[in-house]
Amino acid sequence: MQVKTGSAPNRMTIATWGLLALLGLIWGGSFFFARVAIPYVPPFTLVFLRVALAALALHLYVFGRHDIYGELRSRWRQFLLLGLLNNAIPHTFIFLGQTEIGAGLAAILNATTPVWTVLIANALTQDEKLSSAKIAGCLLGLVGTVVLIGPSALPGLFETGAAAIPLWALAFPVIAAISYGFAGTYGKRFRGLAAPVTAAGQLTASTLIMLPVSLIVDTPWHLPLPPTSAILAVLALALISTAYGYILYFRIMTLAGATNASLVTLLVPPSAILLGFLFLGETLETTDVAGMLLIAAGLLVLDGRLLTRRNGNSNS
Repeated sequence: MQVKTGSAPNRMTIATWGLLALLGLIWGGSFFFARVAIPYVPPFTLVFLRVALAALALHLYVFGRHDIYGELRSRWRQFLLLGLLNNAIPHTFIFLGQTEIGAGLAAILNATTPVWTVLIANALTQDEKLSSAKIAGCLLGLVGTVVLIGPSALPGLFETGAAAIPLWALAFPVIAAISYGFAGTYGKRFRGLAAPVTAAGQLTASTLIMLPVSLIVDTPWHLPLPPTSAILAVLALALISTAYGYILYFRIMTLAGATNASLVTLLVPPSAILLGFLFLGETLETTDVAGMLLIAAGLLVLDGRLLTRRNGNSNS
């Protein structure tokens, strides 16, 4: 059965591209924050802290501005499913994968999200059908991500024995990407809600999902107090990368559709590298520039305006 999503436009404007770039910067930091926190906070508890603190912040933000509690009462089943697909499942699988793989490789595997979103949206929606431009753009962006991250992200990938990366650690971020693809398609039905309300609703639901999982699996009351760096990383992960990040995400989805919103995963790796270049004194290698150009080419193909303008000029 196909999902009817209305006639909202799916074209990316300059303003929407700006929001997508900002979200790429914010979510680029999430892999770093998780890498800092994961040695001290188990994955299930880290997911719970991430969504619970973000939900609390968003409830404080929307209080008195929107009827969030009425929406929670009337849509609680929908929010539970959205929270499961967009938070609980993907965050858990990414963090579990990062116990064995680095942030770079996790970012590459997570960058398959637009590919899955294109395929899922084609099957389940009426307004985001598969096209050669969408396939080509996603594949260009994915190849650019692999070039950008480079061999340094892949230690153990082709090895055997004790140093080899376990297959499950590679599969988990891909499962997360597939879950994000379903979440993006399902989230289109929340277009009528204000973005902070949708974000707060899904994070409230995922908090309720992850609380018993964290208590049963991790027994967090037995854990030692994390160092200050890990605590700050958890706060940044929750408040910046999650609370504010999802407000931007649902705003982009409302304006431009699920496939376009999923393109943010292609911007995450170059954003992280650019932040390192600008603020940490890291150098840009030739492969960095080549990867960014490939990603830019993929985004231009997906945007379609240059191709349309070129065809229009050739026909005139």
